[in-house]
Amino acid sequence: MKILLTGGAGFIGSHLAEKLLKDGHQVSVIDNLSTGKYSNIIHLVRKKDFSYTIDSILNREVMEKLIEKTDRIYHLAAAVGVKYIIDNPLLSLKTNIVGTENVLEFANKYKKKVLIASTSEIYGKNDTIPFKEEADRLLGSTHISRWSYSSAKAIDEFLALAYFREKKLPVVIVRCFNTVGPRQTGQYGMVIPKFVKNALLNHPLEVYGDGKQTRCFCDVDDVTDGMIKLMNEKKAEGEIFNIGNDKSISIEELANQIKKLTNSRSKIEFIKYEDAYEEGFEDMRHRKPDLSKIIEYINYKPKYNLKQILNRTINYFEE
Repeated sequence: MKILLTGGAGFIGSHLAEKLLKDGHQVSVIDNLSTGKYSNIIHLVRKKDFSYTIDSILNREVMEKLIEKTDRIYHLAAAVGVKYIIDNPLLSLKTNIVGTENVLEFANKYKKKVLIASTSEIYGKNDTIPFKEEADRLLGSTHISRWSYSSAKAIDEFLALAYFREKKLPVVIVRCFNTVGPRQTGQYGMVIPKFVKNALLNHPLEVYGDGKQTRCFCDVDDVTDGMIKLMNEKKAEGEIFNIGNDKSISIEELANQIKKLTNSRSKIEFIKYEDAYEEGFEDMRHRKPDLSKIIEYINYKPKYNLKQILNRTINYFEE
């Protein structure tokens, strides 16, 4: 099967490309390298079933040509990371909305199945934990830049579901919860690689707010396995799925665990959100997925616990 990965030089995309190639598929990648890296796919470029295009999903001519000759699309390309969204609000909105519209328009024209990678940011400040796929969304003011990402990805979901309902385009939507692992960078605000890198250098670990906010972290290997299984499941078409791990940890405790695993002398410093991002910045207190739906559809079960995830990331940075 010929498969197109948008954002395929990114952290998740490069791991997904490896798996699909291993499964015997022909894999084509498009990435503009804004947050992805050529080094993530350099080990794949000589494989006969792999090809790549350095360009933007906003380039309609390029996207139509790529989609026309593919069988399936994993649409992962997006402006990601809280810091990146705040620093590049206009480009982020354009990439996440117009780019997805391009993918869906041409996928519909040539009737290609699409997986849309969405986000747990969709739920906003909803405090009904764990989050179910049909839960209400609760967002802050449009003056707060971070909510633009949640809003843009919600539009992506609305578009995908509209194409499914009106045009019978086969689509699957996955909401990722804090995917981590080798090749992830802390450059755009991702907490585990940022903590690990600083811990190995004995630099301070900056914890935002009081550190009592909780998150659930899932290994990229488990997430990409789930994506492939959902794409192979006919019943998943037209559905939305949480994908991740449902074991919570506070950010303060995460910093302490990483210090311990790296034998680091780093100090933990508490930083106000406003000093780290922007005035009026808002965050979710807790973020935890309800995984019952994805378990029902594909018997999804993460293989990696948090200690294994952290050790894999530590080993990557040490190498």
